[in-house]
Amino acid sequence: MTSLKGIYLVTSGERLGEETFLSILRKALEGGVSLVQLREKQCSSREFLRRGKNVKKLLDSYEVPLIINDRVDIALALGASGVHLGQSDLPYEEARRILGPQAIIGISVENTKQLEEASKFPGISYLGISAVFPSATKSDTPHIWGLSGLREARKSTKLPLVAIGGVGEENAKEVFQAGADMIALVSAIMESQNPKKTVQNLKSLYCQAFGKAVEA
Repeated sequence: MTSLKGIYLVTSGERLGEETFLSILRKALEGGVSLVQLREKQCSSREFLRRGKNVKKLLDSYEVPLIINDRVDIALALGASGVHLGQSDLPYEEARRILGPQAIIGISVENTKQLEEASKFPGISYLGISAVFPSATKSDTPHIWGLSGLREARKSTKLPLVAIGGVGEENAKEVFQAGADMIALVSAIMESQNPKKTVQNLKSLYCQAFGKAVEA
């Protein structure tokens, strides 16, 4: 069973060539990301599928699960490990019916009401707390949880929590200590000059927060 802990990379590669995109991804995998979400907002379905095949091949070689953002059909076509759903995407129950009981399915929650409702879904894999801090990639989020909101979310559910929005090396340790099991990062890794080192630094902060030995 996949361990939903650590560093969760959300890709952003619309403006990147394929070789550059896969190079960044490979370096992040070498650094030790636990999960990768392929997020393609601008491309066609065919292009999404084509890139997804390349990404899945690379992730499989590192035994890292591939999560598809929003698109249950793409996840199914690729044989991906699961999907991440927003509040306006396909309902959780339908996604679970289509993808089966073993799929990883996470849902973004933007307030306490959504968190309470999503926590009741049978077999849900994780909750994405969105957004913890303001960020350029989550500019349309009406509610900011902050560390205090994340702590309250942690108290209200035993499900794995993924902190989304505005998380980086400067605040990752605090976010883990506030209750996040994973931190989702886009630009902090995708725009890093050294993605491998960035991920290693983030993993070190995770280990510090939970009092664990840093993995090799």
